[in-house]
Amino acid sequence: MEFAHTACLGGGVIGASWAALFLASGRSVAMFDPAPGAERAVRDYVEMAWPALTELGLAGHGNPDALSFHDSAAQAVAGAAFVQENVPERLPVKHAVFAEIEPALDAEAIVASSASGLTLSQMQGGWQDPALFVLGHPFNPPHLIPLVEVMGNVRTQDGVAEAAERFYQAVGKVTIRVNKEKPGHVANRLQAAIWREAISLVMEGVASVEDVDKAVWAGPGLRWAAMGPTMLFNLGAGEGGLRAFCDHFSDTFNGWWDDLGQVRLNGEVAETLIKGVSEEARGQTPAELSARRDALILAMQKATAALRGGD
Repeated sequence: MEFAHTACLGGGVIGASWAALFLASGRSVAMFDPAPGAERAVRDYVEMAWPALTELGLAGHGNPDALSFHDSAAQAVAGAAFVQENVPERLPVKHAVFAEIEPALDAEAIVASSASGLTLSQMQGGWQDPALFVLGHPFNPPHLIPLVEVMGNVRTQDGVAEAAERFYQAVGKVTIRVNKEKPGHVANRLQAAIWREAISLVMEGVASVEDVDKAVWAGPGLRWAAMGPTMLFNLGAGEGGLRAFCDHFSDTFNGWWDDLGQVRLNGEVAETLIKGVSEEARGQTPAELSARRDALILAMQKATAALRGGD
């Protein structure tokens, strides 16, 4: 097995979810997190995630007990072939961790960062030689959401980003390559654009928070879960494809784009959204909502797995 021994730095929700996925694939995981109670929390998370991983067919050869905890980041990465870094999204913190682990890494060990906001070039400043360091940004929770955004740049050794993609695909992920640095990478920028217009519609009184959310999950969200927007519009014009769609709808979309809202996430906006989402929750706790979210994601993943087998 390639990359048979892995390490995870940071045992929060992202790190614990990664650890569960890596373990499910039959790999061993060395973990470091200095927070009190981190080991218990990670082991509990792995236990919680295991039934879903089993249902998805991702835990056939895995062993949840192939998880070890270490007293330092340097100890955790020693001997690992692939390291997933999930420490807090603060550049000084990441740089300090990179400086600590660099001397302890195996010569060919790949390190991938889960960073969602920091860019690869910003993080490379914490390395003497970042040749084996890449971006490997997942979506929460990583053991259920397939996407990983992978990026290398001119300071990345040839073949390293490709090897990272190969590893992620081996543990059941879907990868995309980010070819140019942008804050937020790709998918988070798409989320930000959609959420900005969702907020604008709420603040203009067009619809409630709940109904805007409903408009996404009960409408285009279902189509987006099958295919991306450009391919869907390509199918929307029948035999004419995307060319016919653009010919027919250019003026319509240009008009909508000119009218999209420009909002700022300030105190007033936040309070409006908080009130709206509280009403939408109808007394359900965050834990109950998270469990419902994960059950829905699991059901969708199971239902589409066979159809996506050739993607």
